[in-house]
Amino acid sequence: METLRFQVVGEAFKKKPLDVKAPSERPYEYFGRKVFNREKMYKYLPKDVYEQMIDVIDNGARLDRHVADHVAAGMMQWAKEQGVTHYTHWFQPLTEGTAEKHDSFIEHDGKGGMIEEFSGKLLVQQEPDASSFPSGGIRSTFEARGYSAWDPTSPVFIIDDTLCIPTVFISYSGEALDYKAPLLRALKAVNVAATEVCHYFDPEVKKVTSNLGWEQEYFLVDEGLYAARPDLLLTGRTLMGHDSAKNQQMDDHYFGSIPERVAAFMRDMEIQALELGIPCKTRHNEVAPNQFEVAPIFEDTNLAVDHNMLLMSVMKRVARKHGFRVLLHEKPFAGINGSGKHNNWSLSTDTGVLLHAPGKTPEQNLRFATFIVETLMGVYRHNGLLKASIMSASNAHRLGANEAPPAIISSFLGKQLTELLDHIEKADKDNIFSMNGKQGMKMDIPEIPELLIDNTDRNRTSPFAFTGNRFEFRAVGSEANCASAMIALNSAVAEALVSFKKRVDALIPEYAKKYEGTGHSGVFHAIIDVLREDIKTCKPIRFDGNGYSDEWVEEATRRGLDVEKSCPVIFERYLAPESIQMFESLGVMTKKELEARNEVKWETYTKKIQIEARVLGDISMNHIIPVATHYQSQLLTNVGNMTTVFPKDVADKLSARNKQIIEEIAERISNIERMVDELVNARKEANKIGDEHKKAISYHDIVEPKLDEIRYQIDKLELIVDDSLWPLPKYRELLFIR
Repeated sequence: METLRFQVVGEAFKKKPLDVKAPSERPYEYFGRKVFNREKMYKYLPKDVYEQMIDVIDNGARLDRHVADHVAAGMMQWAKEQGVTHYTHWFQPLTEGTAEKHDSFIEHDGKGGMIEEFSGKLLVQQEPDASSFPSGGIRSTFEARGYSAWDPTSPVFIIDDTLCIPTVFISYSGEALDYKAPLLRALKAVNVAATEVCHYFDPEVKKVTSNLGWEQEYFLVDEGLYAARPDLLLTGRTLMGHDSAKNQQMDDHYFGSIPERVAAFMRDMEIQALELGIPCKTRHNEVAPNQFEVAPIFEDTNLAVDHNMLLMSVMKRVARKHGFRVLLHEKPFAGINGSGKHNNWSLSTDTGVLLHAPGKTPEQNLRFATFIVETLMGVYRHNGLLKASIMSASNAHRLGANEAPPAIISSFLGKQLTELLDHIEKADKDNIFSMNGKQGMKMDIPEIPELLIDNTDRNRTSPFAFTGNRFEFRAVGSEANCASAMIALNSAVAEALVSFKKRVDALIPEYAKKYEGTGHSGVFHAIIDVLREDIKTCKPIRFDGNGYSDEWVEEATRRGLDVEKSCPVIFERYLAPESIQMFESLGVMTKKELEARNEVKWETYTKKIQIEARVLGDISMNHIIPVATHYQSQLLTNVGNMTTVFPKDVADKLSARNKQIIEEIAERISNIERMVDELVNARKEANKIGDEHKKAISYHDIVEPKLDEIRYQIDKLELIVDDSLWPLPKYRELLFIR
């Protein structure tokens, strides 16, 4: 009898790659084709309106409503030429996804017909209702008003027949209900704070920009196999499944030849991404089977976040066209690497990159050291908050699992940068800088040119590693909205820079007199002394060793770092007094907004574990146990037939193995039934808890551990039940694309 599993596996073998025809132009020619970028603005807007828009985008000038009318007219003209009939305000609610409500351009013309209109009022602001989005109690379900407001710094783009307008989403009373609003505030805070510090070194600096380059990891599985796994379909991960005999232990998938079907998908995805202005740069096989990565060129953080959210949507849509499903869950398969989204973060000015070293002058090197140290200060002071910003029910499966950083935030600097900071801390001020750039390394192979070696190696176990001219926040999860981590990080760095400047300014008058006539200004000495103080203060966050070791957990505890592993408890860091003080002082989020977001986080955590528990219980009772019982019956029949054909002693010998299997199946079925009952009861008890925080803790401490207990029993059954009867596609079928 052929099961559904064998049917879908057979279909997977027949799949052929689609013939993806790339545009006849080179990629740079169609890049941004579906984006109302500066080139389109210059073409479709009056010159004075274009210049005002550039001032808004580059310098944060306020957008006048009458200007919006001209922009809307230009946008509509361009959109109509592209066949667009609808528009939508595209925003990022607290669901980790995006949201949109489409409206057509048509309006009554007052003569019984229709005309197409798109005004500045419709461009700038909408009321999308969206009352059912999570708000954490900021507004009740019956309070429907929620406003979306255009973010002109992120270009409008076209998807199919719809003009998509990136927006913030706020409540009737002004609180942020999304990720973009607090992100924009955090970026403004770090711009102001960093620009003021830059003026110590270069008074001409006008603006500091936070840059982000994300590395999006993902899995692909055949769509038919995906549909035959209720756990993948409903939770994004496999709640059961024994290891394949071969998975990633040979390291042969990593950077290997890209499978033909996958390469066709990647080409299609990249074409669509480039047309949408997403600067995809890198693609390759990742470590685990069926795991891949795409990464772009660095962009302004706000735009990079929007592009990542848009790309995840494009990936899902394109994958289905190629017979795949994209898995963005951080740990869709047990026993192999999970997926992250490394956030490469840096700061740059209109004159250069702040974290780039070495400089050509002592002032440039001092500036570099200042921004490195103050970044470390922000990470040190708020290491628990940064962990909370990347934590989720799904990312908790990945962190510390020997393929991702541990759930302890620390920063790897590398030997040379560590030596530099130690040197600044202890050396004489007149001879304080000694940092080399890339060193030449000659190889004993004449055909190979001299290699330039970075001033630091990398540490894969470090959650926040310095990698040349940026920090790599490696702990961010693959399905997360990058904005969450970027809000916390940019805010923490902004606060550190504000504190740094305040302390330096306090010393300057005294030091100006003290060092008058010495050849060094009081500013120089004040900066050095505050830097030395901060280097000592933030030393506990610096760790270049093995983050996976048990010794590091003990050492991190002694250093006073946050070593908590419980997801619901980690979320409490948002409501720590120092977190509330930071966010409120910078104008990023109020205490009310933080409390609301935590309510959403706890509720989301509970719901995810609740869904997993219900799905696992259903599969256990309605898929696994019936199949195991059926196979057990077949074995019982076989044992009975043996006794009718052979003498008892021979029959006993021949059926001994089957009897053992029958007993094992009976024991594991009994265990599963008991454990599912315990799971259901634990869930019912947790559901009685009214407080979302306490309920989430109950789900973490009591409900979630039972999932692994049940899984263990099912995975053992998978090894002994007849392969032709097993109802679910196995890992060996899911993990190798045909």
